Amino acid sequence: MRIVLTGGGTGGHFYPLIAVAEALEDLCQERTVIEPELYYIGSTAFDRQALMEHDITLVNVSAGKMRRYPSILNFLSLLLNMWGIIRATSELFRIYPDVVFSTGGYAAFPTLYAARLLRIPTIIYDADSLPGRVSLWSSRFALGIAIAHPDAVDKFPPKVRDRIARVGHPIRKEIEHPTKEGGYEFLKLNASLPLVFIMGGSQGSVAINEVVVDALANLVTKYNVVHQAGAVNLKDVSNIASVVLKDSQYKDRYKAFGLLNVLALRMTAGAASVIIARAGSGSVFEIASWEKPAILVPIPKDVSHDQTENAFSYARSGAAIVIEQQNLTPHVLEAEIDRIIGDKALQKKMAEAAHLYARPDAARKIATILLDTAISHESV
Repeated sequence: MRIVLTGGGTGGHFYPLIAVAEALEDLCQERTVIEPELYYIGSTAFDRQALMEHDITLVNVSAGKMRRYPSILNFLSLLLNMWGIIRATSELFRIYPDVVFSTGGYAAFPTLYAARLLRIPTIIYDADSLPGRVSLWSSRFALGIAIAHPDAVDKFPPKVRDRIARVGHPIRKEIEHPTKEGGYEFLKLNASLPLVFIMGGSQGSVAINEVVVDALANLVTKYNVVHQAGAVNLKDVSNIASVVLKDSQYKDRYKAFGLLNVLALRMTAGAASVIIARAGSGSVFEIASWEKPAILVPIPKDVSHDQTENAFSYARSGAAIVIEQQNLTPHVLEAEIDRIIGDKALQKKMAEAAHLYARPDAARKIATILLDTAISHESV
């Protein structure tokens, strides 16, 4: 039994594949069936270590991102995709998997095209409230379509909607549940004060970083602040913060990191009273699984329509508020933090809404469909 995983370009497309691979391992143990051979086909592996840990064979296939605006790069991407389709077809014919699972993104296109040519059963998943172009295209021939956001259903063609199931977002087991005790001690912070967690992602966010640093002198008088600034931004943020807090008696209440490791992330998430983040689907559903109130600052629409749609979809549930980047100022951010932390009833209401939105066991639900499809195909 063989299963091919595809999708990538970003962690938001890649890590759900790892979460599903983990769920497949658990499911096979429970059913006492032999674990399937897993392959990852994509232009690059976002995290090679994760593939190695789950014994997933990497197969490199070129893929190019098609831009929505006129660019010579689109011609180069077209050539990459054509070569990628040829190679993906050859590799899929060699492997001949029982099912292909895609999380979308441009990196998945050559493999999905090859799967369609070879008539290999395909299951797709899209994490965003505004599905990507590859997901919309592949929905036409996919056996099943899993989605995370409720708003995504109406974006798919009417004729495929009977194949759609809202399952939530697959989250790796190691970060799905935060550590509820020991966070303050681990971070060496004052346990009597609320903790504000700015979760900028691996790349960080310059716009959010600048506003946080500007608001920092006031924030540390009331709160602990843990700031994941992004690896490339950490030095600049730390230097500016040290100047801003130079004469402050509360400077020890601020902790800046480039990228939190898994243990630090679980500790910080467990201790946080409110989380400020971008609105990638991965971030949104991680926060929801942690059942924490959130302030979302989506990337502007002219850069990413997905994040704005994701942010407002989540905010409609009552679990978050949205501050659009053009409206983000130190005073606005501080006022919203104060409003949430100062209202226990609101915090509880937002946490409950997050719990309902999270839809746990998404990875297991998808893994079940993949395993059943693979077994059915193998027996044919």
